[in-house]
Amino acid sequence: MMLHMKVGYTYIMTNRKDGVLYVGVTSDLVKRVYEHKTHAVKGFSDKYNTDKLVYFEQYDDIYDAIQREKTIKHWVRQWKINSIEKENPDWRDLYDDILR
Repeated sequence: MMLHMKVGYTYIMTNRKDGVLYVGVTSDLVKRVYEHKTHAVKGFSDKYNTDKLVYFEQYDDIYDAIQREKTIKHWVRQWKINSIEKENPDWRDLYDDILR
């Protein structure tokens, strides 16, 4: 019997280019980014105003996304910046892109 695997996303939010970085994981990227933008969840992201989505990866299985989040969180800052700049050199907020 095959179990239905839930899609997952690993993502990076920031407050500005070269600013504070927040690495997260979710099964609903649009909803989670909206929560960051509206400060719906109190904590690190709210405190540092990390409300711009600058990087994300999609996985067919949420467990793969969770593992990737753990890996990225252990990276040195420069590796995170390199990943962002490879895919999004201008550090654009990608939120409007994921709404489409």
